[in-house]
Amino acid sequence: MSKLTSLKQAIADFVSDGDVVYAAGFTHLIPFAAGHEIIRQGKKNLTLARATPDLIYDQMVAAGCAKKVIFSYMGNPGVGSLRIVRAAIEKGELEWEEYSHFGMITRLQAGASGLPFLPMKQTGATSLEQVNPLIKRIPDPYGGKDVIVVPALNPDVAIVHVQRADENGNAHLWGIIGEQKEAAFAAKKVILTAEEIVDESVIRSDPNRTMISANIVDAVCHVPFASHPSYSQGYYDRDNEFYLAWDKISESKESVQAYLDEWVFGVKDREEYWQKLGAKVHKRLKVKAKYSEKINYGKY
Repeated sequence: MSKLTSLKQAIADFVSDGDVVYAAGFTHLIPFAAGHEIIRQGKKNLTLARATPDLIYDQMVAAGCAKKVIFSYMGNPGVGSLRIVRAAIEKGELEWEEYSHFGMITRLQAGASGLPFLPMKQTGATSLEQVNPLIKRIPDPYGGKDVIVVPALNPDVAIVHVQRADENGNAHLWGIIGEQKEAAFAAKKVILTAEEIVDESVIRSDPNRTMISANIVDAVCHVPFASHPSYSQGYYDRDNEFYLAWDKISESKESVQAYLDEWVFGVKDREEYWQKLGAKVHKRLKVKAKYSEKINYGKY
């Protein structure tokens, strides 16, 4: 049965106030469109989890959606601080948990495996243990050094953006692979957004690229350009100019609210957002085709 639905409907059906939401994607395939729809629908008291909060969580915190953030690295990548999230934490307005990248992914792996926790090798990040009581040390049952353990993370909802998917939720993604698979398998519900919706035969033609499978997906949404200002490998480039611009926008509540009013509340969906960006931005973000070599799945 087809799971195709609009992004607006998927957020309404599967994201509730108070949920733990994991918006997956590392460097690219960041689901900005879903984040904007959550803001438009006025979802509140969310715990926002991501290995790298990026600008999407800065915007969602600014919009009043969050009560807590769970993260590893936090910043405006290549630019500086996430001013809004950092200020909210420093003022005591936002709860937080911090892990190393490996710690965050290990939490998801535990959740996806149905385990209460998973062990990690000791690292140099001992300061994290001092500020996060959920990072613990336990004896190695085989007599070696103590190991670090972190608890499973099972988000209420994982949102994953992919390059292409069929209408049932089988999905291909390529380029930098982040924590999309782990987040999806750890979550209780999964919303999938895709640059393209393709026939099942396209997915079956390259099974090793199928990172997300239909059996764990609750909603499939066709949302081209959903990652902007991050990028989707092979579809459009990263909008570095916007990342620089956000550093300036986020300096004041007034400029942030003006941005939200114009670019989130002022558009009805991602298509209107993309058209509003204009032809000049479209041209700047356009990428040239560069195909991988063919592979042969033939058999006798």
